[in-house]
Amino acid sequence: MKNEESLHRVDIKGGVLSPIELQRIIEYAQSLGLKTFHFGSRQDIIFPVKDEEGDFIDRHAAFDPSFFSSIEQQNISSSYVSIDIFASTVWLRGTTYLYILEDFRYNPKLKINITDPKQQIAPLFSGDLNFIASSHEDYWYLYLKLPNWEETYYPALIYTWDIAKVAKTIEEIYSKVADIEELFGYLNENLDTNNRIIEKPLRVDFTPFPYYEGMNKMGINQYWLGLYWRNNKYDLTFLKALCEFCIDNKIGKICLTPWKSFIIKGIPKEGKLALEKLLGQFGINVRHSSLELNWHLPVGNQKALYLKKFLVMNFDQNDISTYGLTFAVTSRKNQKRYFTSIVIEENLTADAVKGFEVRPTYNVLYAKQFDPNTRNYLVYAQDVDQMDLPGLLLELTKTYFINLGSEQEDFEGKKIGKKEIQEIEVYQCSDCQTIYDPSVGDVVNGIPKGVDFNDLPDEYECPLCAGSKKNFIEIKIEMA
Repeated sequence: MKNEESLHRVDIKGGVLSPIELQRIIEYAQSLGLKTFHFGSRQDIIFPVKDEEGDFIDRHAAFDPSFFSSIEQQNISSSYVSIDIFASTVWLRGTTYLYILEDFRYNPKLKINITDPKQQIAPLFSGDLNFIASSHEDYWYLYLKLPNWEETYYPALIYTWDIAKVAKTIEEIYSKVADIEELFGYLNENLDTNNRIIEKPLRVDFTPFPYYEGMNKMGINQYWLGLYWRNNKYDLTFLKALCEFCIDNKIGKICLTPWKSFIIKGIPKEGKLALEKLLGQFGINVRHSSLELNWHLPVGNQKALYLKKFLVMNFDQNDISTYGLTFAVTSRKNQKRYFTSIVIEENLTADAVKGFEVRPTYNVLYAKQFDPNTRNYLVYAQDVDQMDLPGLLLELTKTYFINLGSEQEDFEGKKIGKKEIQEIEVYQCSDCQTIYDPSVGDVVNGIPKGVDFNDLPDEYECPLCAGSKKNFIEIKIEMA
């Protein structure tokens, strides 16, 4: 299957751009003789390798290599797209994302995600550096999936306005340090940051994947529009007219999703009819079945698109519900960046039979508890013929619905009951409110977990404000 990174990419920082910026990209694409382009899984824009006549566009007189991202450069992915239309962490605002994105003054070579754990549309763990909002205002967990590293959490919460410089420094030095402790020590010594102690582990509650297409109410006098095209070929003439509509109606941002679709928010009530007319004039369908929407396919791969159509047709004919589930079709084995509930993985053709016509076989994997945020994929079936896939997927979806709403786990794999709350004793600094939890320890001061507060040395100091041990008072907190 074709690698998206081998195509011509235009990075869209955070997946958000203005209608005028999109217009310029469209006009450049048209100057190359293109009538359509694609959206990528990193919320970027992808130009096809060839134009409508089959000629390579990089041989076109108007082709400008500097217009595109280099192979090494990576787009920053964010959940800005979900703000104001899906569930969100209470302190997060659209402006928070925009300020963070503006703070990135360099072109990352690592994949960076900046996301809200309350939403589902943007994956949390598909990057190398995954900044995930915590319950503390302006503080983020950092989950690292660095090349050749064990996956791990950074042992402190990152301050909003430190995200860009922390990401840049990690990119510069991660290959020169041995492990997370050494990385943490280096950043503490060399960066002026406003870290916060992790008081409780990240918990991501599973919720069914949302329906993100069509015209939907947003507040009292506004709407949002989600558009999806099953072949991921977005007509440039239509997109240009849509940009003009946004400009005329003072709509400042257009958001790309990781699902190769886009969303426009803040459509004024008085502009709704004009937009519906525009969609109708171009024959745009805005109500695909949820069976269609929740798929992740590689760009420009007709074989994967055909398989998806075959499976969706079978689901539809058999009245199978896939509400809340997401699917991916891929041929890349041992891929660690899946972000769907179910993965259909094509097996590689053996060298001994290459050159012969051989029917492909597939493996079916599913995320533990059908929640991709567990990052733990289980094999459901191997070496399955295409004709047997619908039946297997039917049984797998039944399993999903049977277990929907059962026990969940936190990021360490510990089971969390829906309403199980326990009260624990911790010690809190009376000056800065930092918590010392014996079950967590204190990474900054080199205190391992399991050390009781009373067993700490008398010279122990608060890791945040350097207050003395005497400043700590015993309190009780509730935890799930």
